[in-house]
Amino acid sequence: MLKRIAVAELRVGMYVDELCGSWMEHPFWRTRFQLKDSNDVGRIVASGIHEVWIDTDKGVDAGPLTSHGPTRAEAQAEIERKLQAAVVAPAQGDERAPLSEELERAHTVYVRARPAVLTMFNEARLGHVVGLESAAELVDDIYQSVQRNSSAIISLSRLKRADDYTYMHSVAVCGLMIALSRHLELNEDDTREAGVAGLMHDIGKSMIPDRILRKPDKLSDDEWAKMRSHPQLGHAILSRGTFGQVPLDVVLHHHEKIDGSGYPHKLAGDAISLFAKMGTVCDVYDAVTSNRPYKTGWPPAEAIRKMAEWAPGHFDDRVFQAFVRTVGVYPVGTLVRLDCGRLGVVVEHNDQALLRPKVSAFYSIQSQSRIAPEQIDLTDRHCPHRIIGREDPAAWGLTRIDEVWTGSPIRL
Repeated sequence: MLKRIAVAELRVGMYVDELCGSWMEHPFWRTRFQLKDSNDVGRIVASGIHEVWIDTDKGVDAGPLTSHGPTRAEAQAEIERKLQAAVVAPAQGDERAPLSEELERAHTVYVRARPAVLTMFNEARLGHVVGLESAAELVDDIYQSVQRNSSAIISLSRLKRADDYTYMHSVAVCGLMIALSRHLELNEDDTREAGVAGLMHDIGKSMIPDRILRKPDKLSDDEWAKMRSHPQLGHAILSRGTFGQVPLDVVLHHHEKIDGSGYPHKLAGDAISLFAKMGTVCDVYDAVTSNRPYKTGWPPAEAIRKMAEWAPGHFDDRVFQAFVRTVGVYPVGTLVRLDCGRLGVVVEHNDQALLRPKVSAFYSIQSQSRIAPEQIDLTDRHCPHRIIGREDPAAWGLTRIDEVWTGSPIRL
């Protein structure tokens, strides 16, 4: 049985099924594990995570007197209510380039970005000044792609190679920051500054040893301290150049949390700038949806649901709701079940109808087999179908579903 309890109620012998927070916020990079000593308990408490799910069938129970949270079903229902709140205030719609068309251009931008970001990280590692000019040129390319169709480069970035994560995560967060700026109605200058901030937010990791960045197990206290130093390291790197206040602020504060449990300065609420709040959401989303050498990323819709669960202490409510409108309740690439007995992949979300995206139905549940894909626009008033749930591709033995929405294999 799964129970959600406060971290203060953890004790040795419990089996942790899920830590209610991004794995980038704590040293335990495995999803599930048993607590074998008091040090592990203390490290979870110190990490700033407030609640965990425990599996009482696999470990020690919380005990009859321990107050615990809702059941998993009740928790999921509450998450759905939170996501519904983002639907009631859609952003102003406008004409966008077709996703299939923009994917080609976004792919070109993405391929060109890799050597540029790699050069920036190498320059920082060598102690050289990182140039604002080269960063601004790359941000302009990403900005133009987002303006044409934000779903293209945002969705494409999830296909990054695991061994490229440290560098290409920066490109993904840049695109997310620019797209989020639109839904927060920021002006063009602020939007471009947000893009630069997203591109440079993890530059401090250029100074973290690769053995720590790629370690497939929990970090030691010393390794975790080094990992958590990257905001200050990044701030020092950017301070040597001509970057503005927004990138400097986001680099330093993108791991702060609304409840004050983040780092490095434990800022809370309004003490955290809007741009840093944006950086927090964008950084976490790309981190948890990306494949890593030590962990497979979550499906995009699952990431949104988990982030909604963490939202009260972790994210600013206004920023998080705008972010949901940015990527959609069902982000591009999400596998969904339709009421007609088919599975489909979301190929484009609609800003003004987040629960009714465009879907490519390609799998029959009855015959348990792939079928000729049919694109269904759930926003069409004549369409009789609706989404009745999200699905895990692995549970259906489905592979390469990204080819359904990209139209062909894409190499990054």
